[in-house]
Amino acid sequence: MAERCVFCKIINKEIPATIIDENEHCLVIEDINPKAPVHYLIIPKKHVVSLHDITPGDAQLMSELLFMAQKCATTLPDPKAFGLIVNNGPEAGQSVMHLHCHFLSGKKMTDL
Repeated sequence: MAERCVFCKIINKEIPATIIDENEHCLVIEDINPKAPVHYLIIPKKHVVSLHDITPGDAQLMSELLFMAQKCATTLPDPKAFGLIVNNGPEAGQSVMHLHCHFLSGKKMTDL
């Protein structure tokens, strides 16, 4: 399944994307359908389908996602004003079956 995953293809540089940041654990790209002035996707490089599929061995990976969100926030006019959303499963709006965080900023997000 990972070989057909669009995020895995982006991680492997098989599909172009606007890359915001990257380290050995995760990749940050601009969302192609933004819901806020700043809308990034923070994607673990390890293919994990959803939060249901993480294990205790993925604790470091999950913390890396949060640290990357913290790093992304440092580029914002107000580095304390951002939201993180993880859609878990199709019924919750997950359209790519590869765990990822939506990093949103630049507008009041009271309508979520």
